[in-house]
Amino acid sequence: MSNLKFNPRNVILLLMILVITALRLLITFNSDALQFANFSSIGAVALFGGAYFKDHVKAFAFPLLSLFLSDFILANTIFKQYSNGFLYEGWYWTYIAFALMVLVGRVLLRKINAVSLLGSTLAITLIHWIVTDFGVWFKNPSYTQDVAGFWLCLERAIPFEIRFLEGTLIYGVLLFGAYEILKSKFPVLRLQTQKL
Repeated sequence: MSNLKFNPRNVILLLMILVITALRLLITFNSDALQFANFSSIGAVALFGGAYFKDHVKAFAFPLLSLFLSDFILANTIFKQYSNGFLYEGWYWTYIAFALMVLVGRVLLRKINAVSLLGSTLAITLIHWIVTDFGVWFKNPSYTQDVAGFWLCLERAIPFEIRFLEGTLIYGVLLFGAYEILKSKFPVLRLQTQKL
């Protein structure tokens, strides 16, 4: 007999991540490519994975895998002009920011409520803004390589970060709200005392 156990909680969490990530692709493919730039589900997915997966590997792996799969599809289709044949220039800055966002979900969302969700959303927006724009600024001849140049880069990113905040809030309410409703209706989705 196999030691593999079916865990409906993890299956539902993963399915929810995949569905909300598919929405990222659907919206991007069905709109002007830059109209919804940064208005995506990736921030909400990072928080969601960090908050609900109790296994550290799953908490980071599933959200990062969903980001990678959607990035890979976008980089090889409608954003092909920005692609380096694999992903996009400076992708690793996004993935560092994303891993930090999952960590925020693990730390700030131990108790999930509106205040902790809003606070963690603001925290990851700040992380996204600073880390990803550091990658845009660093060694970029368009910016002076000093504090003033980095500040200019951050200023130019404000419209994109507002969209990131909006997307994270909207998708976060969808993800967290849907899971909390499911959890109240199906007790098997509640966290048990054993490690999942």
